[in-house]
Amino acid sequence: MTKITDTKFLKAYEMASNTSLRFPPDIMLHFYAYYKRATQKNGFYASANNEDLRSGFKANALLQVEKLSQLEARNKYIEMVEKHIGKI
Repeated sequence: MTKITDTKFLKAYEMASNTSLRFPPDIMLHFYAYYKRATQKNGFYASANNEDLRSGFKANALLQVEKLSQLEARNKYIEMVEKHIGKI
């Protein structure tokens, strides 16, 4: 991964973490899935804990991005931040 992408991704994460904006659940799930995919360490991970509805939605969101590379997921995360929060 390039240093520019790393820097932009970290800035995007900082912006998303510190925003006071409220987003619909589907947008939040996209943020979650792209972030998890972009930062995974040891292969694809989806929680086996589907005891509640929230965990089921999270697992589904992760499955939707499992074919993205980490770089693609970082870029998608950056795009979402720029679209919903502001330019980086």
